[in-house]
Amino acid sequence: MKTNIEKSKSILAAIMLFVTCFMYAHDVNYNKQILKHWSVIKENKVIDGSFTMFKDGKVFIEDANSTVVSFPLQSFSKEDQDFVLNKYAHIKELNKYLQIEQNNNTNILFDYKFWIVFSIILILGMITFLYSRKRQVKYLTPILTVGILISLYSFTKKSTRALQTSSTSTSFLDSAFTPFKPNVHTYWDATYFYVESKGIPTTHGMMVGIASNGWQRQVPIPQCYIGANAWPIPLNPVIATTPVPVNTINFVRGAIAVAVNGIAIFNPYTNAGVDAYLAGQLDNYGGHCGRADDYHYHIAPLHLYGTTSSTLPIAFGLDGFAVYGSVEPDGTPMTTLDANHGHVGSNGVYHYHGTSSAPYMIANMVGQVTQDATYQIIPQAQAQPIRIPQSPLPGALITACTPNSSNNGYTLKYTLSSQSDSIVYNWTTAGVYTFNFYTPGSFTDTVYNHGFVQCTVPLTSIKNIKATDNSVLIYPNPSAGILNVQLDKTVNENNVLEIVIYNNLGEVVYRTNKYSQNIDVRNLAKGNYMLKVQLPNSQLTKKLLIE
Repeated sequence: MKTNIEKSKSILAAIMLFVTCFMYAHDVNYNKQILKHWSVIKENKVIDGSFTMFKDGKVFIEDANSTVVSFPLQSFSKEDQDFVLNKYAHIKELNKYLQIEQNNNTNILFDYKFWIVFSIILILGMITFLYSRKRQVKYLTPILTVGILISLYSFTKKSTRALQTSSTSTSFLDSAFTPFKPNVHTYWDATYFYVESKGIPTTHGMMVGIASNGWQRQVPIPQCYIGANAWPIPLNPVIATTPVPVNTINFVRGAIAVAVNGIAIFNPYTNAGVDAYLAGQLDNYGGHCGRADDYHYHIAPLHLYGTTSSTLPIAFGLDGFAVYGSVEPDGTPMTTLDANHGHVGSNGVYHYHGTSSAPYMIANMVGQVTQDATYQIIPQAQAQPIRIPQSPLPGALITACTPNSSNNGYTLKYTLSSQSDSIVYNWTTAGVYTFNFYTPGSFTDTVYNHGFVQCTVPLTSIKNIKATDNSVLIYPNPSAGILNVQLDKTVNENNVLEIVIYNNLGEVVYRTNKYSQNIDVRNLAKGNYMLKVQLPNSQLTKKLLIE
């Protein structure tokens, strides 16, 4: 009887404690709450209330009478505006964190390994309870409880790690670029998937459609994005702790992604800080030429779905995550996008989506990337200018850009002040670029520029290399003297057919037809190179930096 009374007291105490906590947890007495003073400048008044939400440019405030009022953000003082924007940013970050946590916990439900472990623990627990003495049960209960909690925690951590880090299949990456081969070639090592191209589209034209105030007088010149200068896509992308915004401050130089046709995709904002699309600086396909006469896109190349499958990516960010169009990878319609302009797919891997309106593709770089001092993602391929950057030509409207019959140049036509003008340019195998200008309508000038020698993709058979980091080791790297080439035990020195070093133009700068452990690189110019070890049935490659 005494035991039952003690149990009743314990239960009553627990109920009282719960009720007390509940009462205090829901105390909304405004007499004890310090309300913020809001200065509504445009209406010359002050409101006391608490911030509720910020939506569609309006700030919602709940006053002491529980009445919710709203005002445009610009109505408040600068101090109040900063307060709202900071609150809004904090709420967005919190919601993003909660969404990730929710995804992590949901992933556990679909992990069969978790259910196997949980079932084993549950069965063992039932057997133990059935065949144990009553005195032992009270000791076994906490032990089994701890075991279940540890299992839950370990699988939760595993799901979290799965979201933070993922590994991209090289066959999946290669399938996205396949519709555009042989104008695009690919290979990979243990770290990056490399994309080789000339940076010139073959499924659509260029430059036509640029508005009358948008042409910078740059023209398309093929680049050598091959070998050591190929576009690198990380094979093991890592979710950044804080995604970096793609705006007028970050990533203002160079590319943020590469399209599956081998064309670079830049920040939607130009180096002048304007939206290139809205400013009329882009052609009918969302591209134009940069200061190095390099053709690139500034918006999502959705037109590529005229050539590739709707369930394949149209691009890959330089952080390693894919970019899709209006369809999910499984063929279903695109679902709601997050603040980064993407979301986690049904496979648990993050991806972006391209749209026809801002931010077009990537709002924030979700994966970890490194920016150099010029706010450019590194590593990435580099264009090679052959002339100084040109100045804008207001009033010019491009009407055509067609290749010549020798496939070594273009004729770009435009109208200016009701006159039809043009630039006819070409290049030689020696790297001489000739520009003939016809203004207004007749020949006026010829300009010669000496630049890089045009390359061919693929220049050699270095495409589709399935190399590993462990098969060959080169050191020191960077190097400025004698380079050591070391093979692991899986590679026989007698099977080495040749060792070749290519520069960033794909030109051979060193070759030996047998294994050589020591290579003198003192005569090579500073820059990036690629070293290839040719075996009977495979090739091994390494990137090399000469200082």
